[in-house]
Amino acid sequence: MPARDLGEGAADKRRRGRARVAVVPDAPPPAPAAPTPAPRLPPPRPAAGDEAPLGIEAFQALDRMREALAGQMTGGMSPGSAALALFDWGLHLANAPGKRLELAYKGAHKAGRLMAHLLASTVDPAAPPAIEPLPGDYRFVHEGWRRPPYSWLAQAFLLQQQWWHNVTHEVPGVMKHHEDVVSFAARQMLDMVSPANNPFTNPEVIARTVATGGMNLVQGWQNWWQDSLRKATGRPPAGAEDFVPGAQVALTPGKVVYRNHLIELIQYAPATGQVHPEPVLIVPAWIMKYYILDLGPENSLIRWLVGRGHTVFAISWRNPGPEDRDLTMEDYRSQGIMAALDAIGAVVAGRKVHATGYCLGGTLLAIAAAAMAQAGDDRLASVSLFAAQVDFTEPGELALFIDPSQMHYLESMMWNRGYLSADQMAGAFQMLRSNDLVWSRMVHDYMMGARRPMTDLMAWNADSTRMPYRMHAEYLQRLYLDNELAAGRFMVAGKPAVLQNIRVPLFVVGTERDHVAPWTSVYKIHQFTDTEVTFVLTSGGHNAGIVAEPGHPGRRYRIGTHRVEDALRMACDWKAAQTPRDGSWWAAWGDWLAARSGAPGAPPPMGAAARGLPVLGDAPGTYVFQR
Repeated sequence: MPARDLGEGAADKRRRGRARVAVVPDAPPPAPAAPTPAPRLPPPRPAAGDEAPLGIEAFQALDRMREALAGQMTGGMSPGSAALALFDWGLHLANAPGKRLELAYKGAHKAGRLMAHLLASTVDPAAPPAIEPLPGDYRFVHEGWRRPPYSWLAQAFLLQQQWWHNVTHEVPGVMKHHEDVVSFAARQMLDMVSPANNPFTNPEVIARTVATGGMNLVQGWQNWWQDSLRKATGRPPAGAEDFVPGAQVALTPGKVVYRNHLIELIQYAPATGQVHPEPVLIVPAWIMKYYILDLGPENSLIRWLVGRGHTVFAISWRNPGPEDRDLTMEDYRSQGIMAALDAIGAVVAGRKVHATGYCLGGTLLAIAAAAMAQAGDDRLASVSLFAAQVDFTEPGELALFIDPSQMHYLESMMWNRGYLSADQMAGAFQMLRSNDLVWSRMVHDYMMGARRPMTDLMAWNADSTRMPYRMHAEYLQRLYLDNELAAGRFMVAGKPAVLQNIRVPLFVVGTERDHVAPWTSVYKIHQFTDTEVTFVLTSGGHNAGIVAEPGHPGRRYRIGTHRVEDALRMACDWKAAQTPRDGSWWAAWGDWLAARSGAPGAPPPMGAAARGLPVLGDAPGTYVFQR
């Protein structure tokens, strides 16, 4: 949070913010002093007969094809981006004798700590360790790692891991992004050689092998072969076939009441005799199938909302193919959110809507809400954002894969196919959590020979979607690299979508262990809005923190409301001031929605046949089954 925003009065903040963007809901914006720079996207096709640009386009296409082919060998990672980071780090480290002396000193000190532990554990096998694993690192929790010689291997690895952290951080002169890339690469290489990943140095695997006479390795080989065949043939992971939408998941009764090329809109049947007049619209991310919020009956947020007397609509996004390469972010806004609001208006005429967005869907909803406020469209009663960012200056570890070099590489790969494939996105997410999603699975499934039972959330995670070329290029360039939304420069219909124009109350949720949208980044929405913001920080990660049904053990959350007249606080100060509460944040959100809704009455009809919205079929619709 910028220091100049801290502690000042809300009135001063509003005056300065409006002076900066000069946009208010009840007055048109003044003519801009200078044209807004257009997003850096592939140039339009030149007019017929303009031979010089056509020749240039051919040269550019050659580069695109070369990079697209190379990307198949590098897993979508730009060699240029990695080389720039390595050169920056290596050059500055070579020119920093003080840093090198510091590393030599720390290396000697850690070697001394390891030697002291080796000597102590020789006398007393239960001697305390020299270093403990980082929080969330569960590779060495087995009791066997507490006894020599395995404790020596674990301690040597952890001390080496700590030293490499010193090597890759705080090298004077290195660009922060390059430091993060080098540090990430070092972690990946260290994880590969962890003693936990070697069957001959892992005491848990050795004990299992002795107990089963080696049958765990036979079963592990069968598991690996089965997984390899499934991946080669494009089939989902083992057990995912037991979680089919409409059969085991996405079971909340409803009807498809609207369909266009991009979305199906599902209206859910009422579960109570009376419902609140304001419906709830759920906008999931188009990178995911919508039914993450309608998994099994016991952890379905949609079913829970319906059971509390809400009329719920949900967008189910199309899974785009090569023919959809030219879909834009504006298409997702207009044919997605705005088309859904129009359809809802035909079903429940004259009623305002509680709009709810998750992840990328929340970012798009914030853009749509700002554009609606600019245009005087008052159809929203409130906006709820789950794990959604509006400022991308600190986007988390995903920023490792987004810089100009990597961006051009991704564009070339998408240009070749017309979309970003699901396996490319899954690979990036797995690298971010390689201990949890790669190495621990390898040890458990292939060395221990045991299968982790498939869950509905795991099966949903394997049911991903693609991203259209032009839309994803716009998203990465305009939001991640240029941060246009936070800067007030994101244009919708020729006018800036300024978050400060939003006047409806906001309910914003961040999760403690979110590696996609860090909660401190989600919290920054306080800086860009002049309205009441109720912020929730819940336990869990990007998905499990949101799918946190009441009754789930170990759930907790913090909640606080920031009003317009309140002074802004830094995220760490906000967290320290809020007392943790046990249970699910769903209940707090339900009370928040009810307090901003009218008295319950008769449920609306399913669809609006008289207004051109007949029922098109049963939930979960057809788009959810597109592969």
